[in-house]
Amino acid sequence: NAEYMGDSFHSVSDCNSMIKYSCFLSVNRLISGSRCYRFNNCKVLLNSTAMMSGDSGKHIVVEPPKCLRTPIHNRIPSKQLMGPGPTNPHERVLLAGSLPLLGHLHKEFFEIMNDIKEGIRYAFQTKNPCSLAVSGSGHAAMEVCLMNILEPNDVLLVAMQGIWGQRAGDLASNRLGAKLAMLETGDLGVAFTLDELEDALKKHRPTAFFVAHSESSCGFMQPLEGIGDLCHKYNCLLLVDTVASLGGAPFYADQLGCDVVYSGSQKVLGCPPGVCPITFSEKALEKYRLRSSKPHSFYFDIGELANYWKIDGFYDGAPRYHHTAPIVTMYQLRESLAILAEEGLLESWNRHRDASLLLQRGIEKLGLEMFVENSDHRLPCVNAIKIPAGIEWKPVIDYIMNLFNGD
Repeated sequence: NAEYMGDSFHSVSDCNSMIKYSCFLSVNRLISGSRCYRFNNCKVLLNSTAMMSGDSGKHIVVEPPKCLRTPIHNRIPSKQLMGPGPTNPHERVLLAGSLPLLGHLHKEFFEIMNDIKEGIRYAFQTKNPCSLAVSGSGHAAMEVCLMNILEPNDVLLVAMQGIWGQRAGDLASNRLGAKLAMLETGDLGVAFTLDELEDALKKHRPTAFFVAHSESSCGFMQPLEGIGDLCHKYNCLLLVDTVASLGGAPFYADQLGCDVVYSGSQKVLGCPPGVCPITFSEKALEKYRLRSSKPHSFYFDIGELANYWKIDGFYDGAPRYHHTAPIVTMYQLRESLAILAEEGLLESWNRHRDASLLLQRGIEKLGLEMFVENSDHRLPCVNAIKIPAGIEWKPVIDYIMNLFNGD
C-alpha cells in the first residue's frame, strides 16, 4: 500500500517512524535516490544510498555495465536470413510476440496450448494424442526423443549421414549408456536402401532406429517409405528428425510408421527458436511406461510434459507444475502453425519444391553443382552447393553476407 510522495521529504512531524536502513517494499519498481512513500498514515524516507543488504560488511563492487545503459532497439539490424535457420518470421508471428503475457497455468494459455497440439498433429500428419511442444530448441527435442526411449544397454541403430546422426549417436552412447550401432553409406548425401537397413536390423537387433529425414549439414533428404514397416517387423521403434523439413517437404508420420518425430520452430515454420514440436506413438509410450528406471532428466520426461500438456493417459484432472513455459514463444509457434494451416501443407510443400528447383537451375547456369547428386534426395528447404576445387568457402560466404546483408 505504498504511495509515492515525491522526490523530497519535507516534514517528519507526523511520521510514526523513519527508516534509514534497508526496507522491503511490495511495489514493483526500482528505488533510486531519495524517495518518500506513505504507508497508511506513516511517511517513510528511503535513501537508496544508505540502503544495505542487512550485512554492513557487504557493498556493491560491480557497477552497472555501460553496455546496458541504452535500449537494445537501435542495435538490431534487419537481415535476410537465408541459412537453415533461424529464418525470417512472418509479421504476424512477430506481432504475436508482443501480446500481453499470461501465466503458464492460466486457462487462456491452456487454450493456446490446445491450438498448438492440433497444429502439431496437422504438421506431422499424425493422430497421436501425445503431440506437444518442448521448451527448448530442436536439440532439446532430440534429447527428449532419445532419453525417454533408451535405457542403459539398449541398442540404438543410427543412420550416419551427417552431423545429426553423429550427434544422436554421441548422446545415446556417451551420455545415456546405450549401445551404438551404425548404418553407414560411405558418403554424405547418399541414401541407404531398405536391404541395407534390414541387414543392420538383423545383425544388431536394436531397440530403436534413428534417422534424420532432413540432414541440414549437407542438404540431404532420406526417403522414408517402407522404413517404419521394416523396423516394426524386427520390434524396433522408428525415431525421425524433421527439424529442417517439417512444413517444407512431404511427411506423413502415421502412414510412414514413425514412433517418435520431432522438429524445430525456427526453420520452415518461421518461428523464433525456443520451442520444438514432438510426437510419440502409442508404441513409443508403451516403451516409456515399461522403463525400469525414470529418464535421467525431469525436465525432459515425456510423462511429466504430457501431464502439463493435458495428454490423455498422463493427465489426472489437474496439471502438475512442471516448468514455466516460454509463453510468448508459444504464442509465436501457435501463429506459425496457423499460417501453415491457412496455406495448406500441399501448397507449402509445392512452394518449397518450386523455389528449390528454380535455385538449382540458377546454380547450374553458373557452372556450379549441388552437393547431393541425386536430385530426388535433395532437401528443398536447405540447398547445399558443392565447393569447387581450389576455392576457399569462407571468404565467399563473408562476401555474400556483406553484399546482401543476410545469412
